[in-house]
Amino acid sequence: MTILETRSLSHDFGGLQVLTDVNLQVVAGERHAIIGPNGAGKTTLFNNITGTYTPSQGQVYFKDKNITGAGPCKIQRLGMGRSFQITSTFDRLTAFQNIRLAVLSQKGIRFNLFRFVDQMDEVTRDTVEILKRINLFEDRFTLAGNLSYGKHRSLEISMALATNPDLVMLDEPTAGMSVDETHYAVGLIRRLTEGKTVVIIEHDMEVVFSLADRITVLHHGTILATGTPDEIQQNPNVQTAYLGQMED
Repeated sequence: MTILETRSLSHDFGGLQVLTDVNLQVVAGERHAIIGPNGAGKTTLFNNITGTYTPSQGQVYFKDKNITGAGPCKIQRLGMGRSFQITSTFDRLTAFQNIRLAVLSQKGIRFNLFRFVDQMDEVTRDTVEILKRINLFEDRFTLAGNLSYGKHRSLEISMALATNPDLVMLDEPTAGMSVDETHYAVGLIRRLTEGKTVVIIEHDMEVVFSLADRITVLHHGTILATGTPDEIQQNPNVQTAYLGQMED
């Protein structure tokens, strides 16, 4: 079953064509990576899917609903979560408070100063459970802005997943991480996304080939190839356009 689809999706910035006739299909339950050289249009594609941008042409379908041009909040309520290439936590709130906000959102509870949020046992219990799963319970009272880079990224990924989305979009989740942090993040993503659909932009090919069930290669704003990791590695066009560059 296809959970996400773009149909003849195109996007330009003031006449500069960034995406052209992109037809992407993501199957429910798979981890689908999108790769390509810098400037291939990966983040622009994400922004069109998640409602940050409106396509110049074409449509986006999520769970068989046309969501083209819908805003990010509406799309999130339909069951799509997203993390960003640049961390988007609330740095002046603690790790606990950040996760709690995501849990409140998932439960449809609007934050209100007149609510006794700390007394919401279910919210607190779910928040603590998430913090333990991501090994941040000991850091729960640390301001997000004071966490190490790797822990900060883990917090942000977990916030995207705390809303319990049907589909999660991860934009460069391991960018800037050390080797050890990357290995931890891969394990975290694998654990937290079990049974979910994931679309991931990632520049680290080791991460891509260890996580992805299928891979789509973007090149100059168009889809060059889609296939399993083995098919992509063996595709001569992909080797010429992208993977070969990584080996130089």
